[in-house]
Amino acid sequence: MSLLNIGGVDIAPGDQKSIDLPLADLYTHTSLTMPVRVIAGRKPGPCVFVSAAIHGDELNGVEIIRRLLRLPVLKRLRGTLIAVPIVNVHGFINRSRYLPDGRDLNRSFPGRESGSLAARIAHKLIEEIVRKADYGIDLHTGARHRSNLPQIRANLDKPRTLELATAFGAPFMLDSKPASGTLREFTSANDIPLLLYESGEALRFDESCIRIGLSGVVNVLRALEMLPKSRSRKPRRTPVSARNSQWVRASGSGILRTVVAMGQQVEVEQVLGYVADTYGEGQMEIRAPVAGLVIGRLNLPLVFEGEAVFHIARTRRAGVAAEEWERLQSVDESPDSTYDEPAII
Repeated sequence: MSLLNIGGVDIAPGDQKSIDLPLADLYTHTSLTMPVRVIAGRKPGPCVFVSAAIHGDELNGVEIIRRLLRLPVLKRLRGTLIAVPIVNVHGFINRSRYLPDGRDLNRSFPGRESGSLAARIAHKLIEEIVRKADYGIDLHTGARHRSNLPQIRANLDKPRTLELATAFGAPFMLDSKPASGTLREFTSANDIPLLLYESGEALRFDESCIRIGLSGVVNVLRALEMLPKSRSRKPRRTPVSARNSQWVRASGSGILRTVVAMGQQVEVEQVLGYVADTYGEGQMEIRAPVAGLVIGRLNLPLVFEGEAVFHIARTRRAGVAAEEWERLQSVDESPDSTYDEPAII
C-alpha cells in the first residue's frame, strides 16, 4: 500500500492522523480549517472517503461520522478510511446551508484554486480528498423544515455503484442523475463510485436516520472487504428502488395539515393533506397525482401557493419500502456488537 499524503501530511499503513486543511480565514483574522481524520489499515485495501456537512446546516452526517470513528472494529480496517465530518465549516459555524458569499458549495464542484470562496473549498476537497479515493459516501439531510426518508441517491445503472448502494441497506434507493456542479457530478465523470445518503431534516438530529446511516457506511466497508463480515444472521432485504419521483405542490396559500407520514405508501388521488384559511371558512385538498412512496415532505404548516409539500417516488413496491422503514425505526442495535452508543432522545 503506497504512502498517502493529505495536506502535506504523510500517512503510512497503520497510521491514524487528524489533519486540518486550511480554508479562507475569517475577516477577524481567525484561521479556519477543514477537519480530516485518516485511518490507514496495516493491510492493503481500497481508499474510501466519507464526507458530511457540505451544506453547513445538515447535521445527521456529522454525528454518523463521529460514531463511525469510535467503532472498535476499525482496528481491523484494511485499506484507508478518510473521514471529513464538516466540509462547509463556514456554513456549519453560522448554522447555514450556504457559504458567506451566498453560494451553494454543492453547486461549485470541481471548483478552482483562485476562484470564489465556494470554488476554493470545492477545489481543496477534490484535490486533497476525492481524487485520492477509490469510493465515496456523501452524507446529507433535507433542507430546513423539510425531511427526507433515509435513502441512497446514485447512478444505479453502474453495476459497482448499484452493488454498494444495495449493500448500504437504506429502505429506499433513487436512481437519479447528478445536478450540475455537484460533488456527485464530478465523481460520476471521473469513475469514482459515490453514494449520496439523504436522511432527516437540517439542523436536527434524527436517531433512526443516524443509526441507519452508520449501519449503512459499515455495510459498505464490509462489502469492500475493508472490515470483517457481519456475524449477524438476520436476513438482509434488498432496498426498493425507483427511477423517478415527483413533488406535489400546494394549490393555494394557507395553513397546512398533513395526513400521511414519511415513508407511507400512497395511491393515486389519495388525500395527502389540507390547506385551510385561518378563518375556517374553506380548505383545499392536496391529492397524490401518482401512486408511490412518500420520500420527502414539508414539516412547516405554513405554505404558499405552488410550494413543494410532498415528494413521492413512483414505485410499485412502495408497500415493501414502507414496511422496511417501519422495521428499521424499531431496531435498537449498533452496527458493531462491541459498541453501544446511547440513543439521542
